[in-house]
Amino acid sequence: MSAQLHLAREGHLDALLPLVEAMHAEAGIESTVESRAAGIAPLLAPDDGPVLGAAYLIGPARAPMGYLVVTFGWSVEFGGMDCFLDEIYLRKPVRGRGIATEAIADLSKTLTAAGVRAMHLEVDREDAGAQKLYARAKFQMRERYALMTRML
Repeated sequence: MSAQLHLAREGHLDALLPLVEAMHAEAGIESTVESRAAGIAPLLAPDDGPVLGAAYLIGPARAPMGYLVVTFGWSVEFGGMDCFLDEIYLRKPVRGRGIATEAIADLSKTLTAAGVRAMHLEVDREDAGAQKLYARAKFQMRERYALMTRML
């Protein structure tokens, strides 16, 4: 199986939303159809306005195996644009085949070519499997830093 990435566009919303729902259910994230659509729709390859992030389908665009989402920011520390790997999800039957690692590697190449300097993510401290995946994809824990959040 291939982890080929396809930049998601408006027409892919109906394919993405069930995947996002499955990911949120599995991760215990409370969300509604409306909140999931509001989170994904602005990232679907906008033709105008600011580029806040991007969603990618993993695998065949007509029947994706999963998806990933990156959101963009700016970092003085890293000397330019950075991003968060906000969500990554693969359907259970295709996990454990290296697809997520391949997708992250392909995404990294695309982002590097676009001038992105660093990619961050957050991972559950108790999820050894996810930590192993991200270590294979060359993410490193930062010794002095922890992600903190303030809900607005």
